[in-house]
Amino acid sequence: MERRESNGGFFCHLFFLVALLFSLVSSEANGGYRRWTELDAHRHQELVRRISRIMVDDSTPSPSPQPQVSSRSRVFHVTEYGADPTGKADSTAAIMKAISDAFAVPSDRQLIAGVTDLGGAEIHLDGGAYLISSPITLPSQGGGNLKIHSGSLRASDEFPTNRYVIELWSSPSASSEAREPDASELLSTSGYDYEYVTLRDLMLDANYRGGGVAVVNSLRTTIDSCYVAHFESDGVWVKGGHETMIRGSFLGQHITAGGDPGEKGFTGVGINLMGNDNAVTDTVIFSGGTGILVSGQANTFSGVHCYNKATSFGGTGIYLRLPGNTQTRIVNCYMDYNSIVAEDPVQLVVSGSFFLGDGNVVLKSVKGVARGVNVVDNIFSGTGKGVPNVGLDETNGRFADVDAVVVERNGVSGMASRSTSGKGVARGEGTTAWTVDFSSVLLFPDRIDHVQYTLLPESGFPDHALRNVSANRVTVETNVPVTATVHVTVSQG
Repeated sequence: MERRESNGGFFCHLFFLVALLFSLVSSEANGGYRRWTELDAHRHQELVRRISRIMVDDSTPSPSPQPQVSSRSRVFHVTEYGADPTGKADSTAAIMKAISDAFAVPSDRQLIAGVTDLGGAEIHLDGGAYLISSPITLPSQGGGNLKIHSGSLRASDEFPTNRYVIELWSSPSASSEAREPDASELLSTSGYDYEYVTLRDLMLDANYRGGGVAVVNSLRTTIDSCYVAHFESDGVWVKGGHETMIRGSFLGQHITAGGDPGEKGFTGVGINLMGNDNAVTDTVIFSGGTGILVSGQANTFSGVHCYNKATSFGGTGIYLRLPGNTQTRIVNCYMDYNSIVAEDPVQLVVSGSFFLGDGNVVLKSVKGVARGVNVVDNIFSGTGKGVPNVGLDETNGRFADVDAVVVERNGVSGMASRSTSGKGVARGEGTTAWTVDFSSVLLFPDRIDHVQYTLLPESGFPDHALRNVSANRVTVETNVPVTATVHVTVSQG
């Protein structure tokens, strides 16, 4: 009886396909002949293949049934769980159920110790715009090799104000968010909750309630081609963990394209990195109080465009808040009317970047340390107000511990050019002293570490000596009055 039913189903399916094939051919004849297109040929071949497969499958014994959970696709479509892609109804529970099912798929593989390999499972948002009333979180037991992609999430008016739209955060707490990690936490390689989680092609609207994305104690996380807007705290917040890659993304507290009349009131942080070994590339922060706030070392930034809030309004493009242990590289970036600020910088590179509208680099003294700093090969374009391309904030005390600081080879226009090296010339007639003043050129006040000079007298060979180096001025004297030109080269740090 069962075999007869199976054959009946087979013949019905076969009859349907043959009829479909016949209709395809006959439809071409009914209206007169037309060209048999490549698409028609493809359809014909596909129908023939399907008929052949049915005939072969019917003659082959059916395999033993497998458990449904192991044979199903690992692409979890949230609409199949009841999520509303129109954004009219709350979809939080449906999306969370899809994530729960993705983590429930049996797996005997692991990534880093304690993190289950989910095998590349996907949470597919199906191009919908979903309303959520609480954060989209991952199960606290952890996991990895997961992707959430292709849709929009918008926080409702009931969304908690101290949370994030998406949280890779096993145990959220207000105290955990507020406290900065110490050095041991930043360098720790144990206790990861998630690994290799990818957020891609997402629009996240925090609705001025909380933040966009929280990545806590996670390893090898990618945020790719995402648009994060209307955050009150941070667009992306990273704490601990390693190797969060943010690329090709756009972040802004307010949706604007610059010159916004409310710019003075912008707050919040585009990207808050409280961890090390992270990279931000080809990303734009277009509004907010601070573009990128960094309190972890060994981070790199490339192709970042910050026009979040002008420095003249109190904003900062990139703020490095890691005095004495910076270890940061900023290359090929664009500071658009805002600045890079580094507290007690140690091992910092800023190169190949463009600063517009009096945007500059500021070294801020906390304990007066600046070592291993390179600000080289950048372009600075100002407004003619005398703002230095590289400045010092010595409100908390002078920089006393300075070594290997290089500020050179920068193209400066419309700003006061500062450098750690300089060349000058002085000419005197019938005199015994020549003074070259570098105070308008050198970065650090009253500091010259190396001096070279050449005395070119018009006649004779007088005795000469370097007599004084103070207040960034160099004085050369001779034993007799002569007419001569003195060329001087100096450097700091």
